[in-house]
Amino acid sequence: MSDAILQLSDIEKSFPGVKALDKASLNVYPGRVMALMGENGAGKSTLMKVLTGIYTLDGGEIRYQGRPAAFQGPRDSQQAGISIIHQELNLIAELTIAENIFLGREKTNAFGKILWNQMYREADALLARLNVKRSAKTPLGELSLGEQQMVEIAKALSFESKVIIMDEPTDALTDTETASLFNVIDELRSQGCGIVYISHRLKEIFEICDDITVLRDGKFIGECSVAETHEDGLIEMMVGRKLEDQYPRIDVKNGDICLEVTNLTGSGVHDVSFSLKHGEILGVSGLMGAGRTELMKVIYGALPSERGHITLEGQVLTLNSPEDGVRSGIAYISEDRKGDGLVLGLSVKENMSLCALNRLSNGIQIQHQQELLAVDDFIKVFNIKTPNRDQIIGNLSGGNQQKVAIAKGLMTTPKVLILDEPTRGVDVGAKKEIYQLINQFKASGMSIILVSSEMPEVLGMSDRIIVMHEGRISGEFDAKQADQETLLACAVGKSHDEVAA
Repeated sequence: MSDAILQLSDIEKSFPGVKALDKASLNVYPGRVMALMGENGAGKSTLMKVLTGIYTLDGGEIRYQGRPAAFQGPRDSQQAGISIIHQELNLIAELTIAENIFLGREKTNAFGKILWNQMYREADALLARLNVKRSAKTPLGELSLGEQQMVEIAKALSFESKVIIMDEPTDALTDTETASLFNVIDELRSQGCGIVYISHRLKEIFEICDDITVLRDGKFIGECSVAETHEDGLIEMMVGRKLEDQYPRIDVKNGDICLEVTNLTGSGVHDVSFSLKHGEILGVSGLMGAGRTELMKVIYGALPSERGHITLEGQVLTLNSPEDGVRSGIAYISEDRKGDGLVLGLSVKENMSLCALNRLSNGIQIQHQQELLAVDDFIKVFNIKTPNRDQIIGNLSGGNQQKVAIAKGLMTTPKVLILDEPTRGVDVGAKKEIYQLINQFKASGMSIILVSSEMPEVLGMSDRIIVMHEGRISGEFDAKQADQETLLACAVGKSHDEVAA
């Protein structure tokens, strides 16, 4: 194997009360893709922030192209040839695609005049390279989340970097967009670029990466080639133990019908009908843009309905806002926990109790002791890794943020819990913990809707599954009798009868 273009050796970084990195190491080789793996909170993001100068290291050494390096910030590392594609988008919706790609380094002539045509040409070429069929003059706000992620990738490519760090790059991408990204990664690899690939999707690691580095609790666990390991071995390195039964579905005797949706039509939803029983998990599958999230938001009251009705325990609901949904007994955990689900500048306690303040109030003031007891109970039951309840939630790992988002919904004591992509961006260990929590809710008789883009997750955790296509239900199946091919056939528009035939 060739010498590393980038070496991080024995890196140490501490914050008050937490040692985030404890002799963590990483090698990046030219022309190879290095997967950086570990559970949420393992130190992956902290290590990348140390590398790019966002954090100052406490100990250890960084060597780049054979020489010691110490970057003063992201701009400094970018100019040296190291780019990072963040999981959270750093784009401005009001600007065009080209303006976002070249923001702060616009193409100008000798007099400082912006060369718009040159910028648009170069941006269009980057979009074509990623197979994005959009004009560089398009305002970013008109793009889907997946397309915006591709713009973020195009922005990184525009630096012509020698090392590119990709943090969960496919999290919001369709299968087609993911295939385009993998083609670009192959192209970069052939050009000698070193790539750090951070992802919780194990299938992608074995498909696109050459090498793997594993961190656990801020420590370097090991480096190996992809050819030398397998999925079970990798999981064991990450979590420090064998992880049996990835999808621990339990069988619970269902009760009466709790929720009934009849001929519901609204924003992106057309004539949808289904029912949900007490103690049942209803999986909702479909491709991106199929209307899954829109359906959940109409049921929750976040999007308006045009006709049809929603019945909860025999009572027809009138839902004009999320507040109506919460008051009626419906909790919705958003797929976008940082955009819709949590307030990152508030504490764990404040986030968790935010939607339950009416329940925690005596009509005059909040019962703070009751609030603290409830929050501490959820922290314990959910095994949320936080120094204390007053920790700012933006400082927690993604998996722990997700647990707080779910606890926030449960604090409202719902009858129906809607989980929209509950394990997106969550590592395998935290996923297992979330699945076990879902099973606890199910065993208690709660009615659960599980929306997921991961078909194994839907098949592994659901009792029944509905598949959506273009805002309509294209199929309904008993989870134990369905498979990925069946769900995919319905997701692309085949009817249940066509699939059965």
